[in-house]
Amino acid sequence: MTTTTLSAPSAPVRPAARPSSAPAARRKAVLHWIAVHAVAIAAALFFVLPFVFVFLTSVMSDSQAMSGDLWPDTWHWSNYTEVFNTPGFLDWWRNSLIYAGLGTAFTLISSVPVAYALAKFRFRGRRTAMILVISTMMLPPQVVVVPMYLVWAQQFHLSGSLWPLIIPMAFGDAYSIFLLRQFLLTIPGEYLESAKVDGCGELRTLLRIIVPMAKPGIAAVALFQFFYCWNDYFGPQIYAAQNPGAWTLSYGLESFKSAHSVNWNLTMAATLLVMAPVIIVFFFAQKAFVEGVTLTGVKG
Repeated sequence: MTTTTLSAPSAPVRPAARPSSAPAARRKAVLHWIAVHAVAIAAALFFVLPFVFVFLTSVMSDSQAMSGDLWPDTWHWSNYTEVFNTPGFLDWWRNSLIYAGLGTAFTLISSVPVAYALAKFRFRGRRTAMILVISTMMLPPQVVVVPMYLVWAQQFHLSGSLWPLIIPMAFGDAYSIFLLRQFLLTIPGEYLESAKVDGCGELRTLLRIIVPMAKPGIAAVALFQFFYCWNDYFGPQIYAAQNPGAWTLSYGLESFKSAHSVNWNLTMAATLLVMAPVIIVFFFAQKAFVEGVTLTGVKG
């Protein structure tokens, strides 16, 4: 008699586990991100590297600055203290703030009503008036600088001050009027009609309806004008050069350059201090700035 022995079924043979592909997938994702954003990365480096160079030079010694070394041997933070202790530097700060602040305020006060009239009023010659406003932007300031200087210096005796640059802004700015007018065209006319039905006059409609709705456009114009006044070199050179007490920061930087040499470390430190307010203002107001600039081109 034969005995049959039944053996237990053998366990299935599992294939050898493949090495994890997570690192390869991660590497592929990183390379894909770099390929997609390569242009943006290059543009960012193009704008950031000059600031890095200026900062590194500002903390170098006078002998090392502009010597070809890209990294400071020793960090001279005292350069910033020396710049602040430069005679007249704080006066230049004050003058720049007065020039930029009053110039921006005068420009907004004078330009907003004009832009509102050109955008919402219907009157004969409105298009001609807009063409005249735009045509003034094509006139270079160098063309009228001599007669304007003679008027301010001989008739009003305001040479040696910044008032010849500030006072004209109280009569409107063509570029600001154009931008504000383009933005106001995007506001539906139904809001104005509703305000008039409620008994609002034109001034009250402007202050209660138009200005709150046009905040992004007004913010963009204010930033443009503030940056222009803060960085203006040509105007202070013409009207305030003979009076160091009226210099602005942009013109005062010239004092760090002598006839035969330039203190590049101090010049770079002063340059960063001049740029800092503009960068801070733009950083906190960039949302309103971008929105205002975008919406000014929605409707022609």
